[in-house]
Amino acid sequence: MTHAEESKSASGEARLSDDIQVLEGEVAQLTLERERVMKTIRELREAEDPANKIFHHEEIFTLQQDKLRLDVEIKFRTNKINRINLGMEEAGVSQGVKGGFLF
Repeated sequence: MTHAEESKSASGEARLSDDIQVLEGEVAQLTLERERVMKTIRELREAEDPANKIFHHEEIFTLQQDKLRLDVEIKFRTNKINRINLGMEEAGVSQGVKGGFLF
């Protein structure tokens, strides 16, 4: 069973852990994955050769979307760690902030 499956609540929503060590581990794992994606993007850009009509625009675009998704996942977990450290309880936080949004 993956962590994503374990963190599903009864309503089916994905829910982040309340354990700081778990969240920090996830941030580290996501950061490594983000670095791998960025390296692949750089390699694909370097491999492009317009003179010989070699382009990797679709792969680069898809990887950039993955990078942005990873950035958001890292930010959600970092925000959750900060809320735990500040002693903010989920019940005292608006629904938007629980989901990682300010509004």
